[in-house]
Amino acid sequence: MVAKRELKFIKSLHQKKHRSLTGFFLAEGVKVVQSLMDAGWEPRQLYSTSTTGNFPSAELISEKELKSVSTLKQPNQVLGVFKIPPGRPPEYSGWVLALDRLNDPGNLGTIIRLCDWFGIREILCSPDSVDCYNPKVVMASMGSLAQVQVHYLPLGPALSESGLSVFGADMDGVSASAFSFPNEGILLMGSESHGISPDIKAGLTQSLNIRPFANPGAESLNVGVATGILLYELRKQHPFTQK
Repeated sequence: MVAKRELKFIKSLHQKKHRSLTGFFLAEGVKVVQSLMDAGWEPRQLYSTSTTGNFPSAELISEKELKSVSTLKQPNQVLGVFKIPPGRPPEYSGWVLALDRLNDPGNLGTIIRLCDWFGIREILCSPDSVDCYNPKVVMASMGSLAQVQVHYLPLGPALSESGLSVFGADMDGVSASAFSFPNEGILLMGSESHGISPDIKAGLTQSLNIRPFANPGAESLNVGVATGILLYELRKQHPFTQK
């Protein structure tokens, strides 16, 4: 059995304030935990309902205990407690993604995974965006969190000081499929319900839109889907080169 004090500690990491205080976060599931470890992130502790799988050194945890501390309705066999890595200043080279007031954990996790897929290594988030170490974000990112640096900082000053042109997703923008993307820049995505903040929108180099192919009155695209389409359009013109 896992000590009650340890179970309480694990459960506390569901909340941002405790992640910030302790410097640790949770990762759940074989794929996610393995991907983080493959990237060199050493866990403080691993817990598994079986010690005969990929994690023979994990501490044995019962299914009942795992369910009591998991963020999932159906816990996924393995749970890891990882240390939050130290941050660094953002690097403004190539293409960077910026997120203004993004608040859905699933969307952020998906976007981190998309950035890994399309070779975007820097994400700038406004301070009021969802925490990238939220367990739901970690799960949705499927290990890509280890490949992409996420920064939280006031977006207005950061965009102004970056030295890069800023291209924002907006319904009134020019068609992204017909736009000629430069070699580098910042792609800015707004919040799910309010879009890009008016003060930041005023400083955009260009607004970009994704034109509908059928019903022009259809509901706007999910921010994760829209990010994927825009990154695809960008990479068609400027394929990612591994440094």
